[in-house]
Amino acid sequence: MFALPASVRVVLAVEPVDMRKSIDGLMALVRTAWGEDVYSGHLFAFVSRKGDRIKVLTWSRGGFVLLYKRLETGRFRLPPVDAGAQAVTLDATQLAMLLDGIDVAQVRRQPAWTPPGRTGT
Repeated sequence: MFALPASVRVVLAVEPVDMRKSIDGLMALVRTAWGEDVYSGHLFAFVSRKGDRIKVLTWSRGGFVLLYKRLETGRFRLPPVDAGAQAVTLDATQLAMLLDGIDVAQVRRQPAWTPPGRTGT
């Protein structure tokens, strides 16, 4: 679909969001609820109450981009979330899996390789 550099964060809202919200309404959520910079170039994702729709908001070269996807059957499978969290951070691979309808919680990753003498990040 699209390639994202590793430096881009993806922040997913834990609570359902009213899909009638426009770019301005979603911006307000990002700023007030999460205290995030909407102009950072990071992606901010929001899932509907029924879990069949998702919006992804980002800033790109002088304007906002809003991606909207509706599943015809099924629901988006959200990753596990800590109690009390307002949002969860994903990486680009997890976002791609989420958008494809893959249950991110069921995916197992191999441990990342670290060169000898270095600590993992």
